[in-house]
Amino acid sequence: MGIKLLAVGAAAAVLLAPGAAVLGVATLISPAAAGSGSCMWDGQATESLGVSGPVPDSLSATNTNGETVTLNQQQLTRAAAIIATGQSENIPARGQMIAVMTALTESSLRVLSNTGAYPDSGDIPNDGDGSDHDSVGLFQQRPAAGWGSVENLMDPVWSSRAFYGGPSGPNHGSPRGLLDIDGWASMDPGAAAQAVQVSAYPDRYAVNQPIAEKVLATLSGVSLSSEFACAQSAGEVPMNLPPGFAGDFIKAAASQLGKPYVWGGGNFEGPTGGGFDCSGLVLYAAYQASGGRIRLPHYSGDQIHAGTGIPWALKRPGDLIFFSYPGAGGPHHVAIYVGGDRILHAPRTGDVVRYGTIGEFSGAVMTVRRLG
Repeated sequence: MGIKLLAVGAAAAVLLAPGAAVLGVATLISPAAAGSGSCMWDGQATESLGVSGPVPDSLSATNTNGETVTLNQQQLTRAAAIIATGQSENIPARGQMIAVMTALTESSLRVLSNTGAYPDSGDIPNDGDGSDHDSVGLFQQRPAAGWGSVENLMDPVWSSRAFYGGPSGPNHGSPRGLLDIDGWASMDPGAAAQAVQVSAYPDRYAVNQPIAEKVLATLSGVSLSSEFACAQSAGEVPMNLPPGFAGDFIKAAASQLGKPYVWGGGNFEGPTGGGFDCSGLVLYAAYQASGGRIRLPHYSGDQIHAGTGIPWALKRPGDLIFFSYPGAGGPHHVAIYVGGDRILHAPRTGDVVRYGTIGEFSGAVMTVRRLG
C-alpha cells in the first residue's frame, strides 16, 4: 500500500523528544505511566459508536502538521459507513477511530478504482481512480495480497469489515485485520494502523488522528478523548466531584463541553467568538466557581504563577496541569485535572472543549498548580 496524499499534502509527524530532568517540586517530565490511567467512565470504554443524525455537508479539521483539511459530504458518508460497520461488528470506539484515520490517510475517504491494474474497476461505483500498484477502495487494499476481490474491496462495508478483521471478519485473520493484531487497543493508533496496512510510510497515519477524532465525534454526536479510552456524552459532568471550589471549578468547565476551540476565546462570563481557548476556559471556570473572587489573566504563561505549586504525586481533581515543551520558557497549554489520567480542556484549533488524557501530552514538562 503506497502513500496517498490528502489535498493539502502529507508530511512526517514531528516527534518531541522527552526532556531529561525534573524541573522543580511541582514539575516533571511526563512519566510512562501517565498515558494509561484508569478511566472515570470505564463503563463506556469498550462500546461502539453509531452514526447520529444526518451527515453534514462538510467538515474542516486540522492535522498534526497544522494543515486544515476540509472533507465533503461524500467523504463523510464514507466515514459514516466505516463507523456504522464498526458498530455492527461491536468494534470499540478506539478501533472505529483508527479505521477512519486509516481510510483518510490511504484514500482521503474515497472509494478508488484502479483502471491501470483492473480496467473493469472503473465500472464499479467509485469516487475517483487511483494508481497505487493494484490497490483499490477506501483502505487501498490489494487483491493480490489476499484482501479480497476487486468488487469486494470497492464495497465500503465489505472493505471496512476486512480492515476490522477479527472472528467475524471476511478474511479470518489472513491478512490480519485490526482485531487480529495482538494488543492493538493499547498501541498508539498510528502504530495499530501500520500493523494492519504494513505501509512503506509508517508515520503518516498519526498525522491524521486529530481529523479522524473530529469526524468520529461529529458523526456520532459524542465527545471523545484523544486516546479513546472511553467516550463521554458531551453534556455530562463527572460523578463524585470533590467538595468546595475544586468540584465547582470542574463543574463550571464541564458546562462548556462541546464548545469550539477559538484562539483567544473566553472571558469571565463565557465563550467569546463562539468558544474558548485553553486559558480562556480556565479563567472562566475559576471566576464562576469562586463567585468572581478569582480573576485569572488570559494567558497560560501568566496563569502558571497563580495558586500554589503541588507535587505531582499529590495532585487531585480540580488542580491545574500546565504543559510545556522541554526547554521552553513557559507552558503552551493548560488543563483541569479531573482524576485518574483524565483532564478537561480546550485542546486546539478544530477541536472542542472535551475530556482528554494526560497521555496526550507524553514527553511534555508538566506543572501542577492549585487554586482556591
